[in-house]
Order: sequence, then structure tokens, then C-alpha cells
Amino acid sequence: MPIEKGPIFAAGDVYIDYPFEEVMFRWDRAEEKIYRRFYGSREDGPVSHDNRLCNDALLYGEQISREVYLKGKARSG
Repeated sequence: MPIEKGPIFAAGDVYIDYPFEEVMFRWDRAEEKIYRRFYGSREDGPVSHDNRLCNDALLYGEQISREVYLKGKARSG
């Protein structure tokens, strides 16, 4: 189910996992910016709000906790 940006993004920081592309995203409410973290890597960004991968994650990914995002995930291959 798609993640609706409006109310969720307005409420606070949001963390999204998109396992298909082995990437996670973080919406920083205070900065109003999106950061990206590929599995096995450090966070980079900010990325553009119209980033294709980010928008795919909003459509097909799942919301995760801050702890899961900060811990990171290992690459599968």
C-alpha cells in the first residue's frame, strides 16, 4: 500500500525501506529533506523530492522504525 506523504510527512520524521532495490529513505521533518541509505552503505543526500527511486519506495516500500534505519541492512549479493 502506498505511503501517503501529506499527513505522515507533516507529523514527523519518516523511515522507509524498499527491499527490491536494497535502499532505505529518511524524511527529515525539521529540514524538509529526504536522505537515502543503500544497504551496506552510509546515508547520503539529500535527494530531490522527485527522485524516481524515492518515489518508487513510497509506492512499493514499507514504513520502518528509526532504529531499523540507523542499524542499516546488509546487501544480499
